[in-house]
Amino acid sequence: MSRTGLASPPMGWNSWDCYGTTVTEAEVLANAHFMADNLLRFGWDTVVVDIDWSDPTAKAHGYNLDPPLVMDGHGRLMPDPGRFPSAADGSGFTSLASHIHDLGLKFGIHTMRGIPRRAVASDLPVLGTDATAAQIAAIHDLCPWNSDMVGVDMSHPAGQAYYDSTLALYAAWGVDYLKTDDMLAPYHSAEIEALSLGVARCGRPITVSLSPGTALSLAHVDHLRGSADLWRICDDVWDRWEDIRANVDRLARWAPYGGPEGWPDADMLPLGHISIRGERGEDRIDHLTSTERVTMMTLWAIGRSPLMIGGDLPTTPGDTIALFQNPEVIALNQRGASTRQLVRESDLVIWGASLDGCPVTAIINLGDDAMIQDLDLTDLSMSPGPEIRDLWSGQPVMSSLDQRGRPILSCQIPTHGSLLLRQGR
Repeated sequence: MSRTGLASPPMGWNSWDCYGTTVTEAEVLANAHFMADNLLRFGWDTVVVDIDWSDPTAKAHGYNLDPPLVMDGHGRLMPDPGRFPSAADGSGFTSLASHIHDLGLKFGIHTMRGIPRRAVASDLPVLGTDATAAQIAAIHDLCPWNSDMVGVDMSHPAGQAYYDSTLALYAAWGVDYLKTDDMLAPYHSAEIEALSLGVARCGRPITVSLSPGTALSLAHVDHLRGSADLWRICDDVWDRWEDIRANVDRLARWAPYGGPEGWPDADMLPLGHISIRGERGEDRIDHLTSTERVTMMTLWAIGRSPLMIGGDLPTTPGDTIALFQNPEVIALNQRGASTRQLVRESDLVIWGASLDGCPVTAIINLGDDAMIQDLDLTDLSMSPGPEIRDLWSGQPVMSSLDQRGRPILSCQIPTHGSLLLRQGR
């Protein structure tokens, strides 16, 4: 199975980090309008409603056990009209998607692998077949952390028909982006293929993102490239330095496989105003330092991970919003070439890349103390000639010759800090 592919990693906003399972239509639209006004010109163009949009009993800080999900007569989930009033007429997300499209943005939703547990209990008919939900259910194939769904038995002919029917519904609503969960840990190859085939048949281009990526193996890379546009390489990332540090090695392992065939995803950017009604912790501005925020953006940019902002945009501090408005950093993420880790020695990490023919280097200090490091420019594919600038500060970085005549860059990098350097214009 093959896909057209995305020329660059997706960029957008997702409701999970700030609203968990409880986001409302008004909150989605507030973030969409902020994105259109402040971030669209920098490339941020996708708005994603995360998990449990069909649960009228959704609550902060966790999932409900076997919730009364809103469904149609064929076991396909529908938005809860209490939180999404425009869905009250049975048209699903059609109105919300149209509003977001009118802003020049794309609209995405979260889905879970499988078929709703309550559709199986009610033995609802599978659209376009003589089969029922109970007949296609793999009732013992359960998600370990969410009780909404059970697996689909893909050996049953109507299993694919159920996936096709859900994708046809999403296409009719105007969905552009699908984040499908409980696919990769463990790896559900048959349902990944069913999802991919349903997208191919739905008549609308839909970007496919697979989650979560706990302990995801490189052995799956060819199958992932044939079935999805992006896939998670880790579990959920939160506003903790240890989460960022852990993704250094994951991105180093996966980044060489990123490209139009598919994008390894280091997860969302939990930056700004998060956990308003979220999954982890109380309402807060993220707990990262300003230096750690820059390092996170540096690593995600040069590693060419998809970029999904997790903070509530209208109430996020301006200095954090400014991190999303650096055109050269965004260009590195979207157009960078030959991106790879060059050095991983103790707390020193160095990445190299090329942007529009100019060398780019990221230097990261993973340690708990400030670092002073002298680096040979030739090891960084740089030279003592054209000016070297830090893309975050915009300031030039000076080099000098050592006693042997080698061009040396003397770097002072704060605790958990980074430099993102570009030579030339």
